[in-house]
Formats: sequence, structure tokens, C-alpha cells
Amino acid sequence: MPHPAIVKDNVAVITGGASGIGLAAAMAFARVGMKVCIADVDGARLTEAATKLSSVTSATNVMTFAVDVSRAESVMELERAVGAHFGGTDLLMNNAGIQPGSTLFEEPDNWQRIIAVNMWGIINGSRVFAPNMITRGKCGIIVNTGSKQGITTPPGDPAYNVSKAGVKAFTEALQHELRNTKDCRVTAHLLIPGFVFTGLTAKGRTEKPAGAWTPEQTIDFMLARLEVGDFYILCPDNDVPRALDEKRMEWAAGDIIENRPPLSRWHPDYADAFKRFVEGE
Repeated sequence: MPHPAIVKDNVAVITGGASGIGLAAAMAFARVGMKVCIADVDGARLTEAATKLSSVTSATNVMTFAVDVSRAESVMELERAVGAHFGGTDLLMNNAGIQPGSTLFEEPDNWQRIIAVNMWGIINGSRVFAPNMITRGKCGIIVNTGSKQGITTPPGDPAYNVSKAGVKAFTEALQHELRNTKDCRVTAHLLIPGFVFTGLTAKGRTEKPAGAWTPEQTIDFMLARLEVGDFYILCPDNDVPRALDEKRMEWAAGDIIENRPPLSRWHPDYADAFKRFVEGE
């Protein structure tokens, strides 16, 4: 059975909804008859996305809104607009994200933008939408898009890792708060995609790499895991099965427990040990 919040005439709001995973989610929600608001910073892409959504649902069930998720005031305007247009929100997907690249000691503007959009965008969305979603007394869902990079924190893009580690910590705290709130029927979930071929990850490629999933595959997996109530929606892809993700995450936690150097998985001195660990030796 589908999740009780993902049903005909309920309202879904998706930030970063004009492309990639966000648009795939909006299309899936529209196909089951939900009313959908896609919110994005790019007005032109919103128009194109609304046209695509109108191919699977009535145009009256589609709403677009230009939003800057890094600004709480902009997210508050979005929440008020959805309430006025559709009557409230049953499903919120905080999905907006950027990945322009970062290093530790350069690109100061990138650091500010990445954390403002990727982390504060999710904090703003959850804090602004959740109170009224709780008050409605209906089953509701908040899905926050995280990343495996926020868990294993590989070298190469520290600002992105920091932002997604913050999303993980925040969403864990959010779900703890929701499940301990009297009469609350809203739950939070952390979507942890694998390698997904989107505009964010394409990096100049026009064809999907064999190892990547499509956004649609990712959303199908998310919906299946929401049905059974998973909090951590840990997605595989065509290259990395769940068992390997689990090993990588276990090793990352082991850096603390075993007092190894941080990010030892990428340290030459630990390469053989990590290989043996993954192989179960």
C-alpha cells in the first residue's frame, strides 16, 4: 500500500523541483493525483517543468514558485502561497542543492553559497513548514535530501560534505522531535541518493554513465522505502550495492573507534587494510 500521505488530492511541495531528482519526484506525485508545487530559484526551468507536469496531471494541480531556500523569508512566502492556493502541505521534499566545488582554503563565496543552500535551505524548509503540517493533524512527510558524502565525507569537496553532514544531523534531530511530539502524525526521512545522473552530477556528460541511476529510479526506490517507514533511505546504484555502502560507513565510524587518522580510507597506509575489511577478511 502507498504511504497514506502520498494519495490523490494531497499536496506535495518540492524545492529544487524544476529538474533532476526534484522533478522526478514531482512527476511521481502528480501521477498518483497529488497536487504539486515545484519551487526553484530558476524561473525559466520552472516554466519548462510545469509543462512536463501538465502532461501527466491537470494544470490546476500544478503550482510553481520562485524561491531562494537560503532565505527564511523566501521560504515563508512559499509556505503561505501554498496554503493560499492548495490549503496546506502534506508532503515537503527539501531537495534544493548545489555543488559548484570547493577546497579548504579557496572559493570563500562557494563555501557560503553551498552551506546556505544545501544546509540552511533544508533547515529553513523544515522549520517553516513543519508547524502547520503538524497542526493539520493529518499524516505528513518531510523528506530531506542528504548525501553519502555527508556520512563518509570523502576528500575533494569539503564544503559540500559539511553541508550534507549538517543535513543528516538536522534531519535526525527533526525526526526525534516529531516522534516525541504529542499527536504528531508527521514524520521526517533522510534521502541518501547513490550516483544519480542529473545536471548536478553530469559535469559536461550528455549520456548517463553505466554506473549511475536515473532520477526516476531513485524516486521509485524512495517511494518503496517510505511505504515501509525507513528513516534512512540509503539508495544503491549500478556500481555500489548497499553492502558496500555499509562497509564504507562502518569503516568511517571506525576511524574514531580505532583512533585512526581521519579519512583513513583514502590514506595509502590503510589501503590494504580497507581492502581486506571490504572483502570480509
